[in-house]
Amino acid sequence: MTTTKPTPTAPESILDGSRFVRACLRKPVDRTPVWFLRQAGRYMQEYRDVRKHHTLVEICKQPDIAAEVTITAAEKLGVDAAIIFADLLLPLEPMGLPFEFQAGEGPVVHHPVRTAEDVHALRTDRADDLAYVARAIEKVASHFRDRLGIIGFCGAPYTLASYMIEGGGSRNYIFTKQMMYGQPAAWRELLDKLVVVLTEYCKLQVAAGADAIQIFDSWVGSLSLADYNDYAFEASKRLVRNVQALGVPVIYFGVETAGLLSAMASTGADVIGLDWRQPLDEGWRAVGHGHAVQGNLDPITLFAPLEVLEQRVKSILRSAGGRPGHIFNLGHGIVPNTAVENVQAVVKMVREFRLEEAHG
Repeated sequence: MTTTKPTPTAPESILDGSRFVRACLRKPVDRTPVWFLRQAGRYMQEYRDVRKHHTLVEICKQPDIAAEVTITAAEKLGVDAAIIFADLLLPLEPMGLPFEFQAGEGPVVHHPVRTAEDVHALRTDRADDLAYVARAIEKVASHFRDRLGIIGFCGAPYTLASYMIEGGGSRNYIFTKQMMYGQPAAWRELLDKLVVVLTEYCKLQVAAGADAIQIFDSWVGSLSLADYNDYAFEASKRLVRNVQALGVPVIYFGVETAGLLSAMASTGADVIGLDWRQPLDEGWRAVGHGHAVQGNLDPITLFAPLEVLEQRVKSILRSAGGRPGHIFNLGHGIVPNTAVENVQAVVKMVREFRLEEAHG
């Protein structure tokens, strides 16, 4: 009896796949990839010029313009990934919950979800209405081809539920927590419906060419660890796993989450986004080295003198220790009035940092 030896496979090159996606999967890279939360925004003149003629929602709903804004920011900064220009709240509309952005007020949901009947009325069969985001991703993916990672995104169930219940921004999340504690069946139904819609939304984005999906849990820091575990974790985990089943890595990001990182990592997300409130190495230990991490420069450091900025950037890179699985980013989004030149300088600093310096 003879046996056939397996055909030897070529050793994997660090150039196989985009630098960004390789880092998401904790594979070796030639240098740390970098991109920025809210890298297309009001701090950039090109975006302000577009906003003179279009509202934020109009930009989101016109694929040519959304793609243009996405591409312009990524190319001007020289980053390793482009995140599609969209808004977290877009899925609310096909669920039957219209919203608008009011000057100085942010997003406003005119008929907040407050009762079980309100939850029952929400639809889950119209995710295809969000196909305009997929068309924008197709245009961005076609433009960059394999040069950059393309990131799609959605809000996390808890964060979107909070917007729906509060009717907009909130300081204390009173109505949200009242439903969590006092109407647990309605709360579960709301999260279940969101998971269905968000899964379909992400499916559209991945089919259009998204290489990864970032799930924004912007408001999850309002929860204690016990409440996160009891009221938010399970839905987030289901969404993470549903998106991973589409064949792409998932980044799970929240703000003020230092006490939640281990639980967030238990969702199974490939990458956990870290805000700036703790050193990166401490956050990575809390997450566990079986996950990649993203972050975590304080966005306001971009207003500091360049020598201070360089110290902070290099400190984060050294904290990563050259371990595969670090994506350099901010700990939250770029704020208005940030100097574009400083953002570009950070990209240059990250590009020029050599992994051997990590131990220097």
